[in-house]
Amino acid sequence: MSDLVCVGAVAGAFGVRGEVRLKSFCAIPEDIESYSPLSNEDGTESYPLVLTGSIKNGFAARLGGVETKEQADAIKGLRLFARRDQLPSLPDDEYYHTDLIGLEVFDTGGTVLGRVKSVQNHGATDLLELHGPGIKGTVLLPFTLAAVPTVDLKAGRIIADPPEGLF
Repeated sequence: MSDLVCVGAVAGAFGVRGEVRLKSFCAIPEDIESYSPLSNEDGTESYPLVLTGSIKNGFAARLGGVETKEQADAIKGLRLFARRDQLPSLPDDEYYHTDLIGLEVFDTGGTVLGRVKSVQNHGATDLLELHGPGIKGTVLLPFTLAAVPTVDLKAGRIIADPPEGLF
């Protein structure tokens, strides 16, 4: 498990005074400000963050060191990370997406089904995107208690009971 967790991304400049458009990936979107300062993916750059307002699909924000529209445009796409110890603890049946990526998935009989490539959500429920040998392309496994009865982060594995015909 990484010490850094992606909590947002810069979507571009907002206005002409160095503010940025910010997408928050937090369950409570405005909580991203409480994790400030945020860093880049490798932790080499630090960005103090202040939300300045709500806008469509996110927030207007000020990032430390970004003073002009050109500087804001230059960091479009920058993913922002918080330290894991800054994030709230989760109940036993909830997981950070970053913790699920890379886990090996087995069926209830112990056969390897694949590995989690990403976690997606298209509105109804989270989906685990699986890839691996024997899978053409990818398979989207519903991340529900019925389809995924066991997640063992310590052992690095997931036990799945996929719906009939998925594999």
